[in-house]
This record gives sequence, structure tokens and C-alpha cells, in this order.
Amino acid sequence: GVGTASLALPPASLEAPGSVQQLPVPGRDSPVARAHRGLTLPTVSHYRLFPKALGRLVAALGVRELHLALTQGFWRTRYWGQPPLQAPAGAELWVWFQPTVTDVDKAWKELSNILSGIFCASLNFIDSTNTVIPTASFKPLGLANGTDHHLLRYAVLPREVVCTENLTPWKKLLPCGSKAGLAVLLKAERLFHSSYHSQAVHIRPICRDASCLAVSWELRQTLTVVFDFFSSGQGKKDWSLFKMFSRTLTDTCPLASQSKVYVDISPKNKEKELLEVSPAPTSVHEAIVQGDKKTYAVYDLLSPSLFNTSRSLNVQLKWKRPQDSCYIHYQPAQDRRRPHLLEMLIQLPANSVTKITIQFERALLKWTEYPPDPNHGFYVGSSVLSALVPSVTAMKDMDVEQSPLFASLFPSSDGSSYFVRLYTEPLLVNLPTPDFSMPYNVICLTCTVVAVCYGSFYNLLTRTFHVEEPSRGGLAKRLANVIRKLRGVPPL
Repeated sequence: GVGTASLALPPASLEAPGSVQQLPVPGRDSPVARAHRGLTLPTVSHYRLFPKALGRLVAALGVRELHLALTQGFWRTRYWGQPPLQAPAGAELWVWFQPTVTDVDKAWKELSNILSGIFCASLNFIDSTNTVIPTASFKPLGLANGTDHHLLRYAVLPREVVCTENLTPWKKLLPCGSKAGLAVLLKAERLFHSSYHSQAVHIRPICRDASCLAVSWELRQTLTVVFDFFSSGQGKKDWSLFKMFSRTLTDTCPLASQSKVYVDISPKNKEKELLEVSPAPTSVHEAIVQGDKKTYAVYDLLSPSLFNTSRSLNVQLKWKRPQDSCYIHYQPAQDRRRPHLLEMLIQLPANSVTKITIQFERALLKWTEYPPDPNHGFYVGSSVLSALVPSVTAMKDMDVEQSPLFASLFPSSDGSSYFVRLYTEPLLVNLPTPDFSMPYNVICLTCTVVAVCYGSFYNLLTRTFHVEEPSRGGLAKRLANVIRKLRGVPPL
């Protein structure tokens, strides 16, 4: 039920006159031999297919090899097999510099900042605290396999989140962008609605031909996506390009010399006759991949007979009959409307152990949906196991007539088996629980502020003010006026 789509676009070559691989090299003083000894690779200036942004970056900073991967999710080897290309979660960058670079740390910092702007990623956070210099791993994958590890820098940002902002500049590096060829399938809302997503850029010098008399720069862009149709609610192992990408192939890139789609149809156990691929492939290719023999159905997009009259190619893989004795019924849940339902009809052999695992993600609920004791956890209902168990002793019709009570409690159709329904223990799941003390503190503080402000404004609006006239004086003033009147002096 898992569909793996690995898109490896044809490498774009940028011609350059020097550098070597681990192949027979010419004379000792030839340019290729000097490059093999770790000397400077010549600058490049041909940008017919190679993006100029990366070409100038390689030439300006003295880059010999560059490998960048942006990955969302973790590859489940146990369920999906070996990955086509290995990549850790987050952002990974490792670079080999040329021997002419005097200050590797400065070039490394400048390179990460420029790549951060090109791919809209947080690569500018790469510094000395998360940069290492490996000595055993990360050997050069191209020419001039030098051993001076001081020219190597490696960094990884595991918290980097891959989104549409990273996919858009990655697609712009393609010769035809996302307007033709395999790149028309790269629909962002489908790619990121998957269980695993990894996009990478690899730059290295390679031999231009078998004699290795000249070299070229190779740019390889890879995209690996895993779609899980069971978790998406489709519940079928059948897949197609339209089901995965919501699009079909309509045309090839005019600049491509090769454009092919490989579908893995390798038999597993007795599944060879169960697979059905349509339309019919143009050829079948066998190869040894990671120690296993693989069989691929090849669709050559440059073949004029491959596309139908509507100029649309929708590769489909169907199963003629179920893969095993299990008929799975899965009804996905709807948020706050209905729960999940998973039913399986299987035949279990005697003295066997069957384990069923379900992947799920923990989510935060609304604060009104938490019970009074949220830290206790949330209960999941019991699973139900219904089975027909063979009877050791067959029940006779006479026994049914003589003991109707037992016949009604333990029914048996033909006496050879009896029906059993078992229930498992309820499952207690701990979900993320917020700190409810914070809302309490906020409510208390807010109520206090409101009460103080409201009380002050209420007093100002409802209080009555009275103006008091000044008094005419006290007893002492009146006595003084009486004495002044007796003396004939004007009163105060």
C-alpha cells in the first residue's frame, strides 16, 4: 500500500577542460592527470543546461563537489525497503573545496549563505558550532579523489522544515522548469501530502567520455517521495501517476536527450503473475540494485507511439487479485465527526503470533475538548476479534434438543466449529497536554486588571460632587468683631 516515487532527472553537463575520475589517465603532465593529483579544476562558462547561479557559485568559491539535501520525514527501511538515495531528516550540506582555496572556513560560510538565498532555506545558520570535518566518510564522488580532508566541510540542520518555498527554486534549476517533461508531476500540494519527501542537488566533475581525455561538470537533481495510500484513505495497493501526483505526463522536455520512467515490477515471493502494468512498457530492464536483482518496466517518453491521441500518459499498476489472504476494509476518521474503522479478514495458522501495528500522529485538541483529568490520558476502545474455532468434539442434534440453554448461549452451525468473539483491553494513549495553569494565571490577571479599571471608572462616573461655600468665620472671629464694634473699629 505504499507507493515510492523517485524522480532522478537527467544530469545537465557543464563542459570544462580539466579533471579526472578513477579511470586510466593519460600522461603525467596532461591537464587531466594534474587534476587527478588534486590541482585546480578549470573555470567554466557554458550555461546552456547548467544554471548560471550554481555555475558562478562553483567558479567563484572554488567548489570541487557540492551535495545538498532537504528532507522532510524519516525513511522507514523496515516497511519501504532500502532508499534510492540516503538523506537525513532536515537539511544536509557537505562540500569539497579545491586546493587553491586558502581560507576554507570563510568560503564555507559564504557558500552556505548564498545557498540559503538560492533555495530559501535556513542554511545561513550553519557555523562552526554545527560544522565538522569528517576523515572516514564523505569521500569525493567525482574526479580527483583527494585525501586532504581539510578541504571538506559537513553540516546538518535537523530542525529544517521543507516546504513549497524550497521546492520552487529547486524546480527553476531544471532546463525546462516545471512546464514540460517529468517535472510537470511536481505539484506542491501532492508532494508535501506524503509520508516522506526529499529533494537534493549534487554537483561533481566527471569524465566526458570513456577515455577521460576531457571532463564536464555534472548537476544531478533528485526527488524521492513516498505515498501511503492506506493512510490517505484509499485502502488499495493500486496506484497510478494521476493518483499520486494529480497529473499525467503530457510531453517531454525539448532539451532532454533521454526521458524515461522506470517502474519496479520485481516479483516478491509469488507476486509475479499478480502485477499488471498499463499501458504496455516500451521495454523491460533488469539490473542489480543494492545487492538485489530488480526488474523494471521502462517507458521511453521520446517514443512517439507511447502517448495516446490525447497526448497524456498515465502509468498504472494494478493487482489482479489480492496479494495475500487478508481483505482489508479501512474507513478513515473525520475530524470530530467519526472514528477510524479497520476490519481485516485473515486466516491464522495454528501456534502462530500475529502482530498488527498502526502508525499515528499525536495532535493537540481544543482546550474545551480536554477532560477534567487530561494528564491521565485518553482511552481507545477495545478491539474485537471474531473467529470460528474448530470444535474438538462435534455436537450432536440430540444434545441440542436436550440442552437448549447451552445451544442458545454457544451456537454452532454444523457442530464442527463454534463462534467466539473476544475483546482486547482498552488502550490508554497519552496526548500532548497544554499547561492549564497558564490560562488560569492569565484569567486571574485579566480579571484583576478589569476589576481595578472598572472600579475606578465606575466611581468617576457615578460619584456626585458638591461645591461647599466658604464659611463666615468661627467663634473667635465673631468675638473679635464684637470687641472692634465696641471700640468703634470696622469689623474684620
